Amino acid sequence: MLLDRFDVFLFDLDGVIYIGSEALPGAVQALERLRAERKTIRFLTNNPCMTREQVAAKLNGLGIEAGVGEVVTSGWATAHYLREQQFHSVYVLGDEHLEWECRQAGLELVDVSSAEAVVVGWSDELTLREIQGAVTRIVKGAKCIATNADRIFPGPVGPMMAVGTVVEAIKLSAGISPDVVGKPFPYMFQQALEHVEDLSRAVMVGDTPDADIAGAHRMGISAILVSNAPSSEFPSARDFRKPDAIIPDLRSLWDQEVRLEPWTAPAFPWPDDIKPGVAGIIMDERRRVLLMKRADNGCWGIPSGHVELGETVEEAIVREIAEETGLNVKVTRLIGVYSHPDSQVFSYPNGKVSHFVTTYFRCEVAGGTLVREGDETLDVQYFELDALPGNMLTMHPRWIADALADDSISFFR
Repeated sequence: MLLDRFDVFLFDLDGVIYIGSEALPGAVQALERLRAERKTIRFLTNNPCMTREQVAAKLNGLGIEAGVGEVVTSGWATAHYLREQQFHSVYVLGDEHLEWECRQAGLELVDVSSAEAVVVGWSDELTLREIQGAVTRIVKGAKCIATNADRIFPGPVGPMMAVGTVVEAIKLSAGISPDVVGKPFPYMFQQALEHVEDLSRAVMVGDTPDADIAGAHRMGISAILVSNAPSSEFPSARDFRKPDAIIPDLRSLWDQEVRLEPWTAPAFPWPDDIKPGVAGIIMDERRRVLLMKRADNGCWGIPSGHVELGETVEEAIVREIAEETGLNVKVTRLIGVYSHPDSQVFSYPNGKVSHFVTTYFRCEVAGGTLVREGDETLDVQYFELDALPGNMLTMHPRWIADALADDSISFFR
């Protein structure tokens, strides 16, 4: 049974232990039994509108033993993150509880016009004027830190708006992506697991695949979804949101029939989105291949890029090659379509992670002039096939091999 597999249990609160002011069925008894079995327990909540002391008091009031040191809230974690990042003055776009946590961490609360950082939480009294003031300050250089990015949370009468709705407004208006402290990002999990030596004996129990399950898997620990419905939403075994087990309530932690599939971390970070991409191989009359050095990571690779709105994939690779190399090309053959996340997930300096589905073409030069041709220090050069640079993007040597294969063969990966 699940109880025997783990020594450390991390619990989400809303939708797992309680909804509103009511404990969910079996929650009180399950936590009592875990205590009796001497399991380590942590309570993790993305709710920034309660202090750790308030959360512990609420749990105790429901008959669930909980110490303040066992509670990790997104508000508390955000305040400590700000202190670790050496911010001093902050503007809080949230309620008095988040403000209190920031003061406790030694941060100075200031007017938005002079803040080093804008802290995004939640308040039922938040106004569009306050959000606009925060956007203006962020555009002028203030750092934006969000307690979490949850767009809704379960309420007594249905879904309730959450911090993520404010985060999305700021992202759209300011054109930035804030640092997010809460689940599914690692910082809260790191705080909860700070003294845990064997992560294979730790598990997250939550009700939100995008926050609880994905966050646990990003941290490298197992994850159990509390749900009354079987999960068919995430068919890929590599999907970080796919739970390792599903239970209707916490009493099922002792159910002998429940099976857990151990989580094996894939070799790629969890992407924010999936995008269409294109790549094109060009060879000169000496059978040398044209490669470019990427500005974001310094690696050499085949010319590649994005598909823009309204473009065909053929139009996209012709445009990308012209923009990047100065050459005009025509597409002569489809080589393959590549999507395996081990090689097609990319992390960018701004923290964005994208999974590309890349259509790869054989191309011929039809005109134009290679930018600054002949300069050995260039970022666009032809290379001999037996003298390719060592710092190439992982999948590109295979792509070159596929391009040199029989013209009648297309490879799909």
